Amino acid sequence: MERINETLKRVITPEFTSRLDELQQEVLEDPGIQGFIEENSEDISKQVISRSLSKLYEYKSQSHDCKECPSLEQCANFMKGYEPKLVLDRNLIDVEYVRCKRGVIEDERKKVTSMIDSIHMPKEVMEASLSSLDLQDDSRVVAVRAAKDFLNEWERTNVLPAKGLYIYGKFGVGKSYLLGALANELAARHIHSVVVYVPEFLREMKQAIQDQSLPEKVEFVKKAPVLMLDDIGAETMSSWTRDEIIGTILHYRMSEQLPTFMSSNFNYDELQHHLSYTQRGEKEVVKAGRIMERIKALTNPVALRGKNWRELK
Repeated sequence: MERINETLKRVITPEFTSRLDELQQEVLEDPGIQGFIEENSEDISKQVISRSLSKLYEYKSQSHDCKECPSLEQCANFMKGYEPKLVLDRNLIDVEYVRCKRGVIEDERKKVTSMIDSIHMPKEVMEASLSSLDLQDDSRVVAVRAAKDFLNEWERTNVLPAKGLYIYGKFGVGKSYLLGALANELAARHIHSVVVYVPEFLREMKQAIQDQSLPEKVEFVKKAPVLMLDDIGAETMSSWTRDEIIGTILHYRMSEQLPTFMSSNFNYDELQHHLSYTQRGEKEVVKAGRIMERIKALTNPVALRGKNWRELK
């Protein structure tokens, strides 16, 4: 077996030494490394630099401040979403990895997303933002102002207002989109909301009887810190869904003063008429009136008018 001294003599040629010197010079010309050495000049000697050359090269060969990375998915670094940071550790320069700017943004996005539970809502609606709403129509301005008033009240008092909005208007004017935008604004403030597409949710409740998950699902919705019921009135109403599901949820939220938002094609009077007739054709005015009392106690009506944006796409 070849002795180690003989091996080193064979490997460490003048060319190798020259390349090592070039590498060290290349590393020491890096602004980030120069800054680190200057900040820690009292603790860093030539020997420390020489012994830490591999770590310095590891630092230099990667992207910093996301400059070399087109996106988080195309991150050029050893650990995606992380960038190297130089540290001193036991008289050596080492590298530790910290979350990069794009990684921090992604973490915040996931945190915001986790603050919203969407039940049967379209992806487009759940990606909505108030800033992207078209405000050419005066009614949109009023609706957005009402939404912002709700947010401002929370920021002023750190208490959620007890009353939400009842946003009504024709098909396609942006009612659902406004609810989604508001949910995202709340999520950005770390306020949890549950956004529910009512017709599909009620169909699911009927099926939930069979798998015995009905109480759990109703409980989850009725206790949401902020609840948004989208397209109420579009469902085929039965006495059971009206009184045992919608009625139970609204009664609890009214009692606990939990903010509730709704969207509908109907105004208050039209919705009461809709709730008065079951799918069997039964007319139950008193029970419908009881539901409407809860809706009026929980919301302020806001009309939304304008173009049908689905037809313009």
